[in-house]
Amino acid sequence: STAPDITRPLGPGDQTRRYSPADIAPREARPGSRPIPVTEDMPSRLLFEFVRWQDEPTVTITGEIAPGDAQRFEDFIKTAPEVPTQAFLNSPGGSVSDALGIGRDLRRLEIDTAMTASDICLSACPYILAGGVERAVEDGALVGVHQHYSGENTALPAFLAVEDIQRGQGDVMVYLAEMDIDPLVMQHALVTPPDEIYLLTAEELTRYGFTPEPSE
Repeated sequence: STAPDITRPLGPGDQTRRYSPADIAPREARPGSRPIPVTEDMPSRLLFEFVRWQDEPTVTITGEIAPGDAQRFEDFIKTAPEVPTQAFLNSPGGSVSDALGIGRDLRRLEIDTAMTASDICLSACPYILAGGVERAVEDGALVGVHQHYSGENTALPAFLAVEDIQRGQGDVMVYLAEMDIDPLVMQHALVTPPDEIYLLTAEELTRYGFTPEPSE
């Protein structure tokens, strides 16, 4: 991709950035702004950590979304001291099917999702964000979408690989509707190649239903 680096500020009509999960480093958080500061490289699969934050049982979900992480999250919740009321996200994305599974678990358990100004939620991660009963995204947080891609399809005939991807996109659109997210957000994903990411503005996050209308 020849798009600008993901750290470059957005401008009107200038929202597409280069995307490579391996090159995305955690951003420094303000002291005391999130339950568990991220100080090392993103984990290669999701890391779940339980903590009480502002007197609320909380889980932090950090790292790339690997196949099997939905089951790992379900197992984690079963062994947590109590069911969290909120989940903080910081992930460059990964497995779409696992993101949908985690998002459905969050909604079933009535857990809210949140992002601080230093957090990212890219690729498949916005589907986890969508699972929150209530969703809070601080100014400065990066939420982005792009085309679905599976490296596992390289051995398949092209028509089967395309069929698999289209079926997955259909599943995502049904899921977004279940979560009261406008499936039109997919228009940005469908035209953004896998090596780039379309970063949603605060206005778009509200328009598509990820965040509430700002209070007057």
